[in-house]
This record gives sequence, structure tokens and C-alpha cells, in this order.
Amino acid sequence: MSPANEDADKDWDERVAAAWATLDDYDEAHAADFRAVIDALVAELPADSPVGPFERACAWDSTGHSDRAVPLYREALARGLDGYRARRTKIQLSSSLRNIGQPEEGVKLLTPELDAPSDELDDAVRATLALCLASLGREREGLALVLGALAPHLPRYQRSMANYARLLIEPEE
Repeated sequence: MSPANEDADKDWDERVAAAWATLDDYDEAHAADFRAVIDALVAELPADSPVGPFERACAWDSTGHSDRAVPLYREALARGLDGYRARRTKIQLSSSLRNIGQPEEGVKLLTPELDAPSDELDDAVRATLALCLASLGREREGLALVLGALAPHLPRYQRSMANYARLLIEPEE
């Protein structure tokens, strides 16, 4: 990639971030206006960019339309979205699937992410997976995931909480 392309990508990413920073300025009656801002930015991308459907999915999802977001998230992944945005897509798609009554698909999508290279999204993976599991009546597994994610952040009791989380799903020896 040439330096000019990198600068253009950085500028576009900054403008997208600035647009997202205004999301709370749009009430429900004006959610379409926010989506139009995102659509205008997406229109600047190459037609086959996987980032376009990702950003559009996020806009639909964030304005209360999980049903409209799901096919766009899937399209972004099918187009080859990778890296950090792909992991975000899997988290958000799983959440949206849960919202539209398909939590089992969310579990299938997120379970492999438990073994993915660690990053700042690890806790979001576990929290979203826990919600999907709870929607399937598997609350103990979900609670174990959440406690396991929480344990390292505690000022004390990390070892105890990690063990308690494990014991929710594994029999005591």
C-alpha cells in the first residue's frame, strides 16, 4: 500500500470514528439520518470492500434493527473481512442473532473465538457468548464464562473466582 493510500484510509477511518461519536445525538425518530451519514461514508469505499457492509451493519444494529444487520455482517465476512473488524463482526453478529431468536448460531460463531489470539475483545466475546448460552437455557456455562472473564480484573480473589467459574461447569475432583 502506498503512503497516499494509508493516509486516505486513516482519514476515512477518522471520519467514520467521528460519525460514530455522534450516534447519541440521534434519537429514534432520526436514526435514519445517522444511517445516511454512514451510508455516505461507505459510498466512498470500493464497491467490493468488506468494510462497507460491516459499517452499514453496525449502523442498523446500533439503531435497533438487528434483523437488518445480520445479512450485512454475513456479507462482510463473506467478502473477506479480517483482523480486528472480523472479530468485532463475529461478536456483533452473534449478539444480533441472539436478538432475532437464533442464539445457537451465535454460540457456533463465538465458541472458536475463545481459542483465538487474545486481544481487547476477549471479554466481549465471553460476555456475548454468555448471553447466547443463557438464551439457550445454559446459564451455568454463561456464568462460568463471565466470572472467568471478570476474575483477572479483580483487585483480589482472582484465583478463587477463576476456580469458582471452573467449578460451575466441571465436577469437583
